[in-house]
Amino acid sequence: MQVVKAVCERGQRPCLTWDVADGFRSLTQEKGNLPSGKDPLTALEQIEKAETNAVFVLKDFHDCWGNAQFKRKLRSVAQRLKATRKSMVVTSPNGSIPAELKDEAVIVEFPLPKEAELGRVLDQLVQTPGIKVNLTKLGREKLVRAALGLTASQTQRVFAKAIVTNGVLDDRDITVVTEEKKQIIKESQALEFFAVQETPSDVGGLGVLKDWLRLRERAFGQEAQDYGLPAPKGIALIGIPGTGKSLTAKMIGGLWRLPLLRLDIGALFGSLVGESEARTRKALELAETVAPCILWIDEIEKAFSSGGLDGGVSTRVFGTILTWMQEKTAPCFVVATANNITQLPPELLRKGRFDEIFFLDLPTLAERQEIVAVHLRKRGRLPVDFDVVTGEGGGGLCGGGN
Repeated sequence: MQVVKAVCERGQRPCLTWDVADGFRSLTQEKGNLPSGKDPLTALEQIEKAETNAVFVLKDFHDCWGNAQFKRKLRSVAQRLKATRKSMVVTSPNGSIPAELKDEAVIVEFPLPKEAELGRVLDQLVQTPGIKVNLTKLGREKLVRAALGLTASQTQRVFAKAIVTNGVLDDRDITVVTEEKKQIIKESQALEFFAVQETPSDVGGLGVLKDWLRLRERAFGQEAQDYGLPAPKGIALIGIPGTGKSLTAKMIGGLWRLPLLRLDIGALFGSLVGESEARTRKALELAETVAPCILWIDEIEKAFSSGGLDGGVSTRVFGTILTWMQEKTAPCFVVATANNITQLPPELLRKGRFDEIFFLDLPTLAERQEIVAVHLRKRGRLPVDFDVVTGEGGGGLCGGGN
């Protein structure tokens, strides 16, 4: 609404809004009598009769898509307005419109706010009298970055909750915002936010993979962008269950200190026509907004094994993800895990979509010793006090063998 108002003021055009609750209201404070009519049909008739060059904003008019009479009237009015200077704008939470109206409308999608916009939301909030702020410059940057992926309204609500929780807005509220963001992203159904704590020391073995990840950590920095180095696209982790693929995905988030988003492909599929594709696009758009981030696709082979028995929905969803992986420019590092490589289509694993493919095999003797040492340290024990090969030593380590 702010953008529409600014455009109308710049073009010196009056702007009226309409909704089913309040009827017509003036958005640009123009003087004069307002049309009357609270039902959609009367409102469209008033717009058609109006002798003005106004812009009419129909709020939540997508609720009328299911009514054939309202839909036909909207189409007729839109066709007649082509010869006038009047315009209609329909606001909707999604970009789906009836097929009959596609030729009459231009779809303008509003992306989620970037850091600059979220920063302005924070600045407006802290100007409220009575709010205490004790943010460092770096803390402010991290706080705004932690809110990436939220709408402006959600961001304002999360910041307000952080102030109420601690009585002051400071660097400690970064954790509060992250936890709230985790719950909000979870409501999107297809994405789950992980606050990772795993580090390479929590993963035994996989030395080659760890070295590869350390070499590419700097590729996400500003220095790499200035040099012209492209951000890494992603990796595929293939191996039998229990070899540490999921743990490795979490470890990458901890190593690179980037947010980890898990894409639940099963939650992408909906019962309505086109719903699955819309959910897929929304999830990928959200991942790009949060970027730089890591997008973890777990057990990817199980998502596309329907054998074409779902009317081609899984094929279209798979195609959307493949195209995004190839064409994405946002620094979203994809980590795809799979247990059975024979179920993966060849176009998924070709060069250009993944930087490398790693096979996680059963651990060697040295790797098993390292894994045992990791679990000993987690339990507050020193690995040097134990013989991790034979299972003998103080502290009551049970079990032996390799």
